[in-house]
Amino acid sequence: MANRMTRDDVFQAVKKNTLEVLGIDPGEITMGKSLTDLGANSVDRMEIVTSTMEDLGINIPLMSFAGVSNIEGLVDVLSSHPR
Repeated sequence: MANRMTRDDVFQAVKKNTLEVLGIDPGEITMGKSLTDLGANSVDRMEIVTSTMEDLGINIPLMSFAGVSNIEGLVDVLSSHPR
């Protein structure tokens, strides 16, 4: 049976990549924030998503992220796929 990541594992990976791309205060990164609110442009958002998928060892079609409005939604999509 495939290993499922915990939501916290996924959040920590998103947080790590957001920090690397945006260089902001870690305290600003919460589940309710959107990457846009944190200052990410479309290229930054794509880099965060693809780097996080790479770190987690998963590959999700990018269309799966359409309509994701905040970090919690991003965590939901990423954690719903088995490793």
